[in-house]
Amino acid sequence: MATMPEVGYTSVKDFYRDRSIFITGGTGFMGKVLVEKLLRSCPGIKNIYLLMRPKRGQDVQKRLQELLNAPLFDKLRQDCPHELLKIVPVAGDVTEPELGISESDQELLIRCVSVVFHSAATVKFDEALKLSVTINMLGTKRLVQLCHRMHNLEALIHVSTAYCNCDRKDVEEAIYPAPHDPEQIISCTNWMDDQLVEELTPKLIAGRPNTYTFTKALAESMLLRESGSLPVAIVRPSIVLSSFREPVAGWVDNWNGPTGIIAAAGKGFFRTMLCHEDKVADLVPVDIVINLMIAAAWRTAIHRTDSIVVYNCSTGQQNPITWKHFVELAFKYSRLHPTSGAVWYPGGRCRNSRHMNRICVAIQHLVPAYALDLLSNLRGGKPMMVRVQAKLDKAAKCLEYFSTQQWNFKDENVKQLSQQLSPEDRQTFLFDVKQIDWPSYLENYILGIRHFILKESPESLPAARSHITRLYWLHKALQIASVLLAVRLLLSHSTWARGAWFSLLSFVLRMCRMIV
Repeated sequence: MATMPEVGYTSVKDFYRDRSIFITGGTGFMGKVLVEKLLRSCPGIKNIYLLMRPKRGQDVQKRLQELLNAPLFDKLRQDCPHELLKIVPVAGDVTEPELGISESDQELLIRCVSVVFHSAATVKFDEALKLSVTINMLGTKRLVQLCHRMHNLEALIHVSTAYCNCDRKDVEEAIYPAPHDPEQIISCTNWMDDQLVEELTPKLIAGRPNTYTFTKALAESMLLRESGSLPVAIVRPSIVLSSFREPVAGWVDNWNGPTGIIAAAGKGFFRTMLCHEDKVADLVPVDIVINLMIAAAWRTAIHRTDSIVVYNCSTGQQNPITWKHFVELAFKYSRLHPTSGAVWYPGGRCRNSRHMNRICVAIQHLVPAYALDLLSNLRGGKPMMVRVQAKLDKAAKCLEYFSTQQWNFKDENVKQLSQQLSPEDRQTFLFDVKQIDWPSYLENYILGIRHFILKESPESLPAARSHITRLYWLHKALQIASVLLAVRLLLSHSTWARGAWFSLLSFVLRMCRMIV
């Protein structure tokens, strides 16, 4: 049962009034949602300073306009376009000393900023350790150094991951001892050449599946050491998927995690994966994470403490869904809302056996891929299916670690934070995962993949459904033909069996005529 807010309660919206925010990683998947939500739900915000890296001949102003033209900002552009003028791009790069920010921009941030959200990170699981250390660890250290100089800092929210402690099955909302001294890892990667670092990586990250979870764990430990008296909180999301409600249900803009695999399964050319169906799939919508981050900053500023508060943002404790249920629903809605140009009827299954899965990959993924590429070559086209399957296989292997194990992410701090909000704030900044209805959410997720990732309009659905119906009957016909062929081969050496086989077929045909 929710508790009543304290006397003299300051709402989340009022807290952000006339305050300026600094965001790293604002052009990423989560960062975009954070910017949009702050501007839409906290209209009193003064400015949002967005760290942006100039690239491809584009300065930060051009990159900002490109960002704001995305569908995510449609609602803001229509309802209150003036809010978008509050975004101030700051040229910089987390891989550079002092974040690559000019002295004048540093002075501006030091003088004006009250709240910092640090979400800049490389989320590539197989990123080279040296680059992962530079972005996830050194970038965090450099940001903390800048925060120490800020005159009015009230909250620093660091985005980590629930899996940074994946070497433990029970993960509390606490910072655990680092597997190595962060400074030593930074020092080693600085003086070693790339090849030596690559050779040592498996030994260094032992106990963790990739450089991402390894460097995120070290970044938390370093944050604890470097933050001193700064008001800091850490938000640890699990596997982040499309939006639950805001600004539009199902919004997603990248192929990371399960998204790319589901898109390929919807096209019919991804059909098997190593996955323990009974394990909990700890998935969380991106807007749930963002709302928690915004509320965590409010709580950190309003109730100062001497320690770093950690929030495990996950669904496994309060609203779990198994991988089996997730896969079943994904296939259900991929067939109900099919993509255009599917090569085969969407289907497949999870495999518990690594050996069996590899056999199925060869038969169901590689053989058809080579056949399609051969056909494409004969037609003078560009073969691509073998290359696509290689990318999918790599993505599936990255996900295998998480789809074959289960963790218990304790979330008492998250529940307490929700109780401290007013009923209005609890709805405006919703992060109660019990409100997620998985079938409805995953239907919107599939529609979001179709619309935002594959760029297919709703008008193309009738034609896609007709196509998928034809593929269904073709799929069934092939299954029946395969069974008949197998039975025929088994019976080919027995005269008695052949007689029995033809008698059975005759009986079935007579029954069919009687029914008709």
